[in-house]
Amino acid sequence: MQFTETHTQLRDTVSRFIDNEVNPYVDKWEKEEIWPAHEVLKKMGDLGLLGLRYPERFGGAGLDFSYSLVLSEELGGIHCGAVPMGIGVHTDMCTPALARYGSDELRDEFLTPAIAGETVGCIGVSEPGGGSDVAALKTTAKSDGDDYIVSGTKMWITNGLQADWCCLLANTSNDSIHKNKSLIMVPMNEPGIEKHKIHKIGMHASDTTQLFFDGVRVPKRNRIGEEGLGFIYQMQQFQEERIFAAVSVLKSLDRQIDLTIEYCRDRQAFGKSLLDNQVIHFRLAELRTEVESLRALTYQTVEQYMDGEDVTKLASMAKLKAGRLSREVADSCLQYWGGMGFTADNPISRCYRDGRLTSIGGGADEVMLGIIAKLEGTMPEGRG
Repeated sequence: MQFTETHTQLRDTVSRFIDNEVNPYVDKWEKEEIWPAHEVLKKMGDLGLLGLRYPERFGGAGLDFSYSLVLSEELGGIHCGAVPMGIGVHTDMCTPALARYGSDELRDEFLTPAIAGETVGCIGVSEPGGGSDVAALKTTAKSDGDDYIVSGTKMWITNGLQADWCCLLANTSNDSIHKNKSLIMVPMNEPGIEKHKIHKIGMHASDTTQLFFDGVRVPKRNRIGEEGLGFIYQMQQFQEERIFAAVSVLKSLDRQIDLTIEYCRDRQAFGKSLLDNQVIHFRLAELRTEVESLRALTYQTVEQYMDGEDVTKLASMAKLKAGRLSREVADSCLQYWGGMGFTADNPISRCYRDGRLTSIGGGADEVMLGIIAKLEGTMPEGRG
C-alpha cells in the first residue's frame, strides 16, 4: 500500500480529533453505557470524515478506498471498542449499498445528511434466531400499494437507540431465500418501532439494541436498488464491514503491546524487571510480528478491492485473523499485568472484553472458516 502526503494529513486530522474530542471522554461514556453519536458524528462530518469514498454530489470527498482504510485504522486509537464500532457502522456498514445502489432521491434524503453527520444510521440484519445465517432471517416487508408493511425483530443493532434510520434487510416476497430479500431505508421515528437496550460484557459505550417492528409502514421508494437483490447487496456490504473489522483493530493491538512493554519494564519481580524474562519479551515480539502480518493482509485486501477484484476470501481471512488475534493479544498481555490486569478499569482488561466481539460480529469465526474452505475447494459438497 502506497500512502501519499494526503493520506498522512488525513491520519493527522483523525488522530487529533480522537485526542481532543473522543479519548478524554471515553471513560465517562463507558460508565454511562452510551456514546453521544449525534455529537461525535456531527463533528466528524464537519471535518469531512464521514463520506471519504462517497460521491461529491452527496457531500462526499470522492476519494478511493485507501482513505477509508486510513480512517478505519486511526479509529483503532480510540481507547475503547464501542466508539470505533459505532462510527464504523455509520461509515462502512449501513451506507455502502445506499451509496452504490440507492436512487438519487434516496441518497439525497438519507446519504447526504449521514455524510454531514446530521443523522445517525444503523444496519438491521441479525435477528434473535440467528445473526450469521442471513438467508434465514424472518422479518417481512409485505407489499401494500405503494408501501411496505414491516414486521419482525432485529437483534444486536449497534447505534440502535440513537439511530435516525435503519438500513433494514427483510423478506419482500415468497421467492427462494437468496432472491426474496430487499434492503429498505426505515426511518426510526415511525409508529410501530420499539427499542430495547441490550447489556453486554464489553463494548459498554455502544447502545446495542433489540428492535421490534410491528406493522411499520415504509414507502417502496425507500427500497435500495431492485427488489429481491437485498441478499446480494448485503453480502457486498459485509465485505466492507469485514475489512473495517480487521483494519480497525490494528492500532489497538499495537497499543496493548506498547502498554505491556512499558508496564513490564517498570514492574519488578524477584529482583528484576518482568521484561527481563525471556518468555515475556519473546512472546511480545511474537505478538508484534502477528500484528504486522495482519496489517499486511488487510492492506493487500484493500489494494485488491480497489482494483475491482473479488476479495471475499481475503476479507474473510483478515476478519478471522483479526478476531483471533484480538483475543490472543489481550489475553497474553493481561497475563503479564497480573492482578492489575484483572481490574475493571485497566486498559488491557477493557480490550479483553471489547475485543472478544470481533470473533462474533459481522460473521463468526466459524462462518469465515466456512467461506474460506468453500473458496479453497476443501469443503465437502452440500455444505456451506
